Amino acid sequence: MERVAEIINTVVLFLQGLGIVGGFFLVLLESIIPALPLSVFIAFNIMAFGNITGLIISYVATIVGCVLSFLLFRYVIKDKVRKLLSAKSKKKVDSLMKKISNIDFNLLVVIIAIPFTPAFLVNIAAGLSDIKIRKFIISILIGKIAMIYFWGYIGANLIESLKNPIILIKILVIILIAYVISKILEKVIKVEE
Repeated sequence: MERVAEIINTVVLFLQGLGIVGGFFLVLLESIIPALPLSVFIAFNIMAFGNITGLIISYVATIVGCVLSFLLFRYVIKDKVRKLLSAKSKKKVDSLMKKISNIDFNLLVVIIAIPFTPAFLVNIAAGLSDIKIRKFIISILIGKIAMIYFWGYIGANLIESLKNPIILIKILVIILIAYVISKILEKVIKVEE
């Protein structure tokens, strides 16, 4: 256990040496390479820069990473994927993409807010579909708050999180709040238009 604590301390000191930009790119890297552990990176940011700053760095980096991933699939990969598909496959894919394009804004926010939803799949599906960029960006701006808070809290307090069900209740409340905010914003700024 002491060895693990030493490694964590070394990484935290290294991150502090790099500054906020290092913490930002660490989380951004996870958005590009989804096999990397986002929860660990968020926890490192919190340990290196404090609760508020660590969460803000992680939130902004995740948003930027999701948008970059979305744009890559929308404007670079989408046409190449369509060219590779057979006529039969295109019909199936088009049907699926139509469903994704028409997904309810509030449902999209909740899917994004759930901490175990693979963000890279959401980014890819949204990028390949015809979902409006505005709808996608507003959804991640709202939904990622709950996800970042969850992984930040779990990562920084893993043992306590496993013992205390109140933490899960807090996360469910945050997801509910994200849903309510999405309902309000949907009416105020007319996201679906």
